[in-house]
Amino acid sequence: MDSARALSDARPTPFWLEDPGRPAALPALVGDTTCDLLVVGGGYSGLWTALIAKERDPSLDVVLVEGNEVGWAASGRNGGFCAASLTHGFGNGLDRWPSELAQLERLGAANLDGIEATLKRYGIDAEWERTGEIDVATQPHQVEELHEIAEAVARYGFDITVLDADQLRAEVDSPTFLGGLWDKEGVAMVHPAKLAWGLKDACLGQGVRIFEHTRATDLREHGSGMAVRTPYGRVFARKVALGTNVFPSLLKRVRPYVVPVYDYALMTEPLSEEQLAAIGWRGRQGLGDSANKFHYFRLSADNRILWGGYDAVYHFGGQVRHEYDQRPETFRTLANHFFRCFPQLEGLRFTHAWGGAIDTCSRFSAFFDTGYRGKVAYAVGYTGLGVGATRFGAEVMLDLLAGERTERTSLEMVRSKPLPFPPEPVRWAGIELTTRSLERADRNGGHRNLWLRTLDRLGLGFDS
Repeated sequence: MDSARALSDARPTPFWLEDPGRPAALPALVGDTTCDLLVVGGGYSGLWTALIAKERDPSLDVVLVEGNEVGWAASGRNGGFCAASLTHGFGNGLDRWPSELAQLERLGAANLDGIEATLKRYGIDAEWERTGEIDVATQPHQVEELHEIAEAVARYGFDITVLDADQLRAEVDSPTFLGGLWDKEGVAMVHPAKLAWGLKDACLGQGVRIFEHTRATDLREHGSGMAVRTPYGRVFARKVALGTNVFPSLLKRVRPYVVPVYDYALMTEPLSEEQLAAIGWRGRQGLGDSANKFHYFRLSADNRILWGGYDAVYHFGGQVRHEYDQRPETFRTLANHFFRCFPQLEGLRFTHAWGGAIDTCSRFSAFFDTGYRGKVAYAVGYTGLGVGATRFGAEVMLDLLAGERTERTSLEMVRSKPLPFPPEPVRWAGIELTTRSLERADRNGGHRNLWLRTLDRLGLGFDS
């Protein structure tokens, strides 16, 4: 089937957000209100912060404001991979914080367990499946790289399963698969929108006051606390936690550290029993290939395949715009790659095609800090791996706002920042050159050119 024909019925909206269980939006804030803690942003980062704040101190008056609807942005349109890693993968963590890596991996595993425990405690049905993830090699040089990672992981005492081509294809059958690494415990699959909506319900149940369609437009000091202006009112708070991620921070000094990079995904129609048997996938693991320009793919609860990634698009000026959510040339590329991976599924059609912005920083993992003499905290820069790590980031923000020295706030990862991006037009030119260089490396056996090697020496990391 021509890939364009397979896309002809695809709805230009995130599959997850069309779930019939989507809750109605709560009213906007009208007038002024006061609280102990104001959380700005109704994605995972803000929801976890509000919920954990109430769990730590039920007497705390917590308000959350969201500019659109809870879970509307990245939290409702991602691939649904909930990873234990706090460092955007073992390799990135090893390059940046080798002396802390064992500790970071332990904290990440505890964080993932904490998410699972929260779902059970509040009865949140988010289609949680602790099936793990397989990193797939589709080129010979990637097989070697995966073996190197496996050796490094083993030196740290962690368990990971190496699969040769036959073993991998016994799990999920594609003629493009040459080998893989299976992390059986460190990744869960989840319905991302149901996770956000479930956290919203949990917050409401604990007494958090949530106002949707309430965009925070201004942040400034007010007496001993802070004041945040919204379209129809103001919130006066003792402390403020910013969970706005890809959207321009109310702390303007943070903005040079984050750029919006657009990622895209397709969702197929449900597979028949015969189609599912043709590819296996009985273990329902998440998968991602090992190219620089990589794909990620997983099964939904009703046996659709989500297929995303490859293109990561930065638009000059770094704005977040609704029209960027659709990119037909990327959808067609993704569809072509899908049928190359799974030729046995020829004839399958796509029902949804969408995109969204990722809060990308130069070290590929979140960074944290405070402002206004400790009255404001932020966590930002998750770079596409925030489904799980935002809960850890929420804990860090609350620790910082409390002025507490904890195991989390003592980490070099928490105390340090990435390098900021340069201003335009240098920013756009650098990102464009990096993207083209990564694509060239994929075609040339993984060999990184002078530009990429220079970035490596500077610690900018661009390797996925």
